[in-house]
Amino acid sequence: MPGLFSALRTPGVLLSAALSVLPAHAQKPSAFNVVGATIAETQAAILSGRTTCRAVVEAYLARIRAYDQTVPDLPGHTLAADQRFPLNSIVTVNPRALAEADACDRAVRRTHTLPPLGGIAVLIKDNYDTAGLQTTGGSLAMKGFFPTADATMVARLRAAGAIVLAKTNMAEWAFSPYLTASSIAGITRNPYDLSRVPAGSSGGTAAAVAASLGESGLGTDTGNSIRGPSSHNDLVGIRPTIGLTSRSGIIPLFAHNDVGGPMARTVADAARLLTVLAGPDPSDPDLAAALGAYPHPWGIDYTRSLKRHALRGARIGVFRQYFETPRTDPAVKDSMEHAITTLRAEGATVIDPFTVPDYKALVSNLWCGDFEADLDHYLDQHPNAPYHSLRQIVASGLYLPYIDGEIKASIAPPVKDDRRSPCQDVYHDPAKIRFRNALLAAMAADHLDAIVYPTWSDPPRKVGDMTSPAGDNSQVLSPQTGFPAITVPMGFTHESLPAGMTFLGPAFSESTLIGYAYDFEQTTHARRDPPLFPALPVPSGGLSSTRSIH
Repeated sequence: MPGLFSALRTPGVLLSAALSVLPAHAQKPSAFNVVGATIAETQAAILSGRTTCRAVVEAYLARIRAYDQTVPDLPGHTLAADQRFPLNSIVTVNPRALAEADACDRAVRRTHTLPPLGGIAVLIKDNYDTAGLQTTGGSLAMKGFFPTADATMVARLRAAGAIVLAKTNMAEWAFSPYLTASSIAGITRNPYDLSRVPAGSSGGTAAAVAASLGESGLGTDTGNSIRGPSSHNDLVGIRPTIGLTSRSGIIPLFAHNDVGGPMARTVADAARLLTVLAGPDPSDPDLAAALGAYPHPWGIDYTRSLKRHALRGARIGVFRQYFETPRTDPAVKDSMEHAITTLRAEGATVIDPFTVPDYKALVSNLWCGDFEADLDHYLDQHPNAPYHSLRQIVASGLYLPYIDGEIKASIAPPVKDDRRSPCQDVYHDPAKIRFRNALLAAMAADHLDAIVYPTWSDPPRKVGDMTSPAGDNSQVLSPQTGFPAITVPMGFTHESLPAGMTFLGPAFSESTLIGYAYDFEQTTHARRDPPLFPALPVPSGGLSSTRSIH
């Protein structure tokens, strides 16, 4: 595969080329401190005149230049040899980001208001269609593919005033929950420890949001890929109920399990994004049909669920089957025990343990998906794509070796019980219906509102380690029922490695789960920004972040 591994050795080519088209004044770092900033803080600063939309975007672009493709250089701090790697989370930046920011500033001067996400720089996983901006699914085979229209979720962000800042790296074709490596951009690392993985497949979005290279972002989740990376990178990640957000314009893995959702540094920011993202989509008719008799809770403002003591009176079940095992890292287990204590202290009734009768038998054969059929359908809708079928992509050899087995199996002749085709959606597949009903019955028996468990039972692996325990707890309860799940930071293990706890509830219980996650977050204040990526120094003569610049 000539050129493939040389591309991995120079992952910043696309990014550098994109940055080079920005005007010269965009190269100056802004005095506005975006590190850890929330949507509310950023918008308040813009509306009060303490900063501008342009200054915010410039600040994030400066951090991308300083930190994403180079090794962090901290004054007075020498990095160990296994820390001297670039973060490498960004594939390409939007060359129109500053123009969009200028339009935002003109609107602010005219109206003295901001739309729901006005002035907010958002990072988009590279499997979402973005009009006029390269979209690859992490594959060199899709290099140079520019969709003609936005994915529905991206269009909703733009309509709410968000500025699309950049596209983020991902596990190639979204195949891996464990790592983020692609033939288009190389290996993304964990900003809390650059020798470790950010998980996958939305690891680029997670690493970049955690390191404040953008305000918040979009991921996709087939079995783990929003919640896993969010946990490993000390973020809040929401996998919505299947059907709450549109799949239209997203490169699929297994379409019936795929769902898109927000990844953010706070529960409040994730709730703000979900409020904008949720809604029906005529261009995704199969999803509407799949929902059947389920109610369609459109138009909900999820920020109204941000209640400080939402856990009071809640009944929470602890799913110990996911972490009461010899392979669970003791530090993760300790963090989970502390989290359970916090739930009780906040007034929740904790049912511990919570069990599902016949769980192992019910989940023995749930996965179902046909990557070839789903990808070919996507490519049929994009006639300007470089390749028109998965078979052509496999024949090109333009992919990394670590996905060779899975990608070739996707085009191999079907075998008995391979659960490829026919593959029904989560609401009609008999095995998933049985499991969903059993889970609901068990929750009803204990009068539960939600269940909790550690998102991972182990800390992030070292880059290149594919044999030590991974501890992925996300593949079954949420994706195989269609139910929503939210991961929220619960602390650090081994001094510097983030750990997250998941709240899971019945279909369309996002409002309830957001309330619980917010109360837990505000009680623990467990999240902290990665020390390797501090605020950039203010240039001589730079503007104070508290001085009016209108």
